[in-house]
Amino acid sequence: MTRLFRDFSLSALVAGFIATVISYAGPLVIIFQAAKSAGLPAEVLSSWVWAISIGSAVLGIVLSIRFRVPIVIAWSAPGSALLVSMLPDISLNEAVGAYILANALILLVGLSGAFDRIVGKLPAAISAAMLAGILFSFGTQLFVSLKDKPAMVLAMFVTYLVFRRLLPRYAVMAVLVVGCAFAFAAGELNTSALVIGFATPVWIAPEFSWHAMLNIALPLVMVALTGQFVPGIAVLRNDGYQTPASPIISASALGSLLLAPFGCHGLNLAAITAAICTGRESHEDRDKRYVAGVIGGLFYLLLGIFGATLVSIFSAFPKELIAALAGLALFAAIAGALAGSMAVPDDREAALVTFLVTASGMSFLGLSAAFWGLIFGLFAHLLLKARRAPQATPEREEALEANP
Repeated sequence: MTRLFRDFSLSALVAGFIATVISYAGPLVIIFQAAKSAGLPAEVLSSWVWAISIGSAVLGIVLSIRFRVPIVIAWSAPGSALLVSMLPDISLNEAVGAYILANALILLVGLSGAFDRIVGKLPAAISAAMLAGILFSFGTQLFVSLKDKPAMVLAMFVTYLVFRRLLPRYAVMAVLVVGCAFAFAAGELNTSALVIGFATPVWIAPEFSWHAMLNIALPLVMVALTGQFVPGIAVLRNDGYQTPASPIISASALGSLLLAPFGCHGLNLAAITAAICTGRESHEDRDKRYVAGVIGGLFYLLLGIFGATLVSIFSAFPKELIAALAGLALFAAIAGALAGSMAVPDDREAALVTFLVTASGMSFLGLSAAFWGLIFGLFAHLLLKARRAPQATPEREEALEANP
């Protein structure tokens, strides 16, 4: 604990806070959509928010301190999207049973160590390209938001560039302050919507069925392993952290397993928000960036306790402010991932395929663009790197005759 206080920095505090804000800004909306489509009562939704928040908080804090690495845990956004269409046809009790089965399978993968071996064989350029593709839309949304809030977004953009030149560690913090100031001055910060309320956990008895297992459990496993843990590990590797994947996967699955009866559909290693905490904006010293992971966990804990307050917080901020903040906070991560994807000349075409497929946002057979980007990129890598049989030449034939 003494070392944690000694390693504390304002830039790490800002990185952890922004990572938490972005985690809630988009994925939480999907959960509300899923709850609405299933007609879930308010107390069940509150329990769901409590479970994913507390789980993310405890896992993020413990793992970050244990490995001295900025490990950010979040709930599965693709998994949440899956539930939007599935929950109306499957009871909540059956869904909870599917959560338990899915996380039990992920726990087995983590304990077996198979994931480490798979990730270890992935070309670094492919992983970096997939990460760049995932982050790409966040960078572009910064400029898309110019259409509706040009003054605020341009002010945030210029502030970022100025502070990157003068005080790079505090560039994102300055952007946040300027964005809030513009929103408040323009009367776009809806403070009247803010309310204070506590979340209350509700026990949901699990029921197990083949229908729920095939339609929820198996897709959740595939989405978590390919669409969440693979890019999440890629973020850590891209910033020089060699933390083994197995303990992170196992701890996340175990936490999800314990919290499933309270509505938690799955916790996993974050990728997009983790990139904010693992980069230099968090701290110049890589060994001190873990503080951002701990800070992010503390904010998760606070927001989880005040679960009823979450919606009011995000309704108070203009969506353009969140989009611009996310894009600027991820600038360095996007640049690093693009540089890493193009670093090896022989892998550039395969990396380009990975980036384009992932950035497209396409979905096929219920699997995410990140998964297909990885598959197409690896296919291109294997096909382009395949050894060609040496062609017969007169010189080669003479050599073979001389040395039969």
